[in-house]
Amino acid sequence: MSAVKQFKALVLGSGQGGTPLTMALAAAGHKVALIEGRHIGGTCVNEGCTPTKTMVASAKIAYHARRQAEYGVSSPSAGGVTVDMSVVRKRKRDIVDSFRRGSEGRLEKAENVSVVRGKAKFVGVKEVEVDLSAGGMERLKAEWVFLNVGCRPSPLTIPGADTVEVLDSTSIMELDVVPEHLVVIGGGYVGLEFAQMFKRFGSKVTIVQRAGQLMGREDADIADEVRRILEEDGLDLLLNSKAERIEKLFDGQIKITIKVSDQEREVRCSHILAAAGRVPNTDDLGLERTGVEVGKGGFVKVNQKLETSVDGIYALGDVKGGPAFTHISYDDFRILKHNLLSPQATPLTTTSRLVPYTVFIDPQLGRIGLTETEARQQNVKIRVAKMPMAWVARALEMDESRGIMKVIVEADGDQILGCAILGVEGGEVMSMIQIAMMGRLPWWRLRDGVFAHPLLAEGLNNLFAGLEG
Repeated sequence: MSAVKQFKALVLGSGQGGTPLTMALAAAGHKVALIEGRHIGGTCVNEGCTPTKTMVASAKIAYHARRQAEYGVSSPSAGGVTVDMSVVRKRKRDIVDSFRRGSEGRLEKAENVSVVRGKAKFVGVKEVEVDLSAGGMERLKAEWVFLNVGCRPSPLTIPGADTVEVLDSTSIMELDVVPEHLVVIGGGYVGLEFAQMFKRFGSKVTIVQRAGQLMGREDADIADEVRRILEEDGLDLLLNSKAERIEKLFDGQIKITIKVSDQEREVRCSHILAAAGRVPNTDDLGLERTGVEVGKGGFVKVNQKLETSVDGIYALGDVKGGPAFTHISYDDFRILKHNLLSPQATPLTTTSRLVPYTVFIDPQLGRIGLTETEARQQNVKIRVAKMPMAWVARALEMDESRGIMKVIVEADGDQILGCAILGVEGGEVMSMIQIAMMGRLPWWRLRDGVFAHPLLAEGLNNLFAGLEG
C-alpha cells in the first residue's frame, strides 16, 4: 500500500448532497476526494427518483390507454393493452445512464477533484482505507470528512423469506416480465408507488400493511381517500395485517401466510416486494474508530448545522435520518457550503426548514408543513378547509377528478401552516402553496388571487374560501 494521501476534504458517497458539495469545495480551491463504491449519483439517480418516476410515466400511459374509450378514442386493433417490460426497463436504464454520465462528466472535468472508486472504511478519526474497485488498497485522510453514504432497503425477516427471491425497490425495476401476482409488504410511499405501477402494467397486486391505515404519517382522511382510489383501481389492500410465513411451492408459486386482524389467510403469488423501510449504510463503515455518535438503527446523529459529535466530520442526506428526500439532501449541501465557505456570514441551519414532498401515486399526493393530526397533537390552534378535486373545473375537463385538497391555517392569524393536495399534479399545486408559505402570504391572498382559467391553480380560490366565516 502506498503512503497516505492527504486532502482538505473526503466526501464518502456521491449522492445528491455529496456530489455538488465536492464540486463547490473544489471550485473554492480545496483538494477533495470523492469516494464512491457503486454508481455516481447516489440513490436518486440510480435506484430512486429517476428510474421510478420514469416507470411511473410508462404505467400511466398504460392506464390511459385502457381508458381511451372514456375520451371518445378507439384503437384500430381489437386487442387490449400490452406492456413489454423489457422496453420499459430499457427506457428506464437509458434515462438513468444519461443522468449518471452527466454527473460523471462534470466530476472528471473539475479541478481539485479525485474520484476514488471503491469501498471506504475508517481506520482512524479522519482517515479511511479504500478497497479499490480496480484492485488494491488506498489510504486517504483529510481535515474535513462528509458522510453521504445513504441507505438501502430493509431486508425481509419473515420466516421462509430466505427460500424465495424477495424483490426490493431496486431489483423490482429490473424485471423483464409483468408479475402475475405481486404481493407488496408495506403500505408506505415506496410500496404504494410500485403497487399501483404494477397494477397498471397488468399484475394482480396485494398490499400487506401492519397498521390500520396506509401511509402512517398522513392524516386519516387523506389516507382513507388514497385507499379508496387504490381499491377503485383494483388493488387488494390488507390492513391490520402481518405476513407471518413464506413458503416456496413445487409449481414455482409462493405461498404467504398472512394474519389479518385475528384470522389467518393464505395468499399465493408469483413475486414479493419488500417495501417496509430502509436502513443506513453505516454498519460496515468503521464509525466506531471515529467517535462519531450514531442513534437508533445506525443513523448518524447531527446537530442543526449537520455537525456530528466529532469536530470536522459532517453528515448529509439520508444517513442522518429524518426526511429521506433528494431535495433535503441538496439543501444539506447548501447549508454546508454556506457555513464552510462563508464562515463570516450568519450560519444556515436545518431549524424550521419547510419539508415538501410528493408521493407519485396517481393522482399525486403533494404535502408540506403541518398535518391536522400534528397540529392538534402540538395544541396548535388551527382552522381546516377541505375540498374535493371534483370541484376543480380543470380536473373535470381532464377526467382526472379523484382526490381532495386540504389546507391548515392559523386559527388566530392568517398564516398557512400546511397542506395536502391529493389530485392530478398534486405536487405542482402544493408547490404554489409552499411559495406562499415561504413568502408568508396570508391565506386570503390565495382565496382572492386571479389565476388563469382553466387551470388547476384556480381550485385554490375555492379551497381557501372554505376558511371564511
